[in-house]
Amino acid sequence: MDRKDIWIDFGFSGLTKWFGSPWVDEHTPLEIVALAADWGEGAYAPTLLEDAVTLLESPLPTREIDILWCAAVGVRFVPEERWMDGRDWLRQIVDVCEERIRRDEPRPDALAPVTPCDPDLGDLKDAVLAEVRAIAPELEHTTADHPYYGVPEVVPALERVVTEVDPDLGFRLFLRVLKAYLVYISESQHLRYRDLGERFGYNESVVDDGTLQLMPRAD
Repeated sequence: MDRKDIWIDFGFSGLTKWFGSPWVDEHTPLEIVALAADWGEGAYAPTLLEDAVTLLESPLPTREIDILWCAAVGVRFVPEERWMDGRDWLRQIVDVCEERIRRDEPRPDALAPVTPCDPDLGDLKDAVLAEVRAIAPELEHTTADHPYYGVPEVVPALERVVTEVDPDLGFRLFLRVLKAYLVYISESQHLRYRDLGERFGYNESVVDDGTLQLMPRAD
């Protein structure tokens, strides 16, 4: 399936949005993963599997994986109260996705790769990193000092995903944090985010899902 056909945020970043749903308390965490993996008759599972494996095998410390998860979902980061280690969580996500994909075998496109439209990942990495850094002071303040959902060191964790793991996943997690914390962006930032989404091959609804907060301001 072409990623433009997935009209909701997908992969690991998209999963965090599922955990922000009002009905989240009606299901166990693994039940929510299974629901996400089953979306679109299993179309979501390969992207979630790809992101989970990428993070699991990445050089990121587990603490930074936990920070990214909490910030993207919009929940307070309290290490001693975490219900699961971040890498153990990723392994369970992988297990759920692999089981869902096996249900579709031998469907030819079950494990078809989903790749960005723009092959110049170096250029994309620089572009995403520039956007993260352009709003870094405001983003760090909003996430670290939030009275209810405080998460420290979010910007450094996002920068490491972009530079050391995958700029595609880093951009989607960046967008998800902006949306989770209702961080205002300018019209010019919004246009640049849409352009990056096009280059990564997203459906336009992945960037513009109605939850980005636009406020005209001087750049």
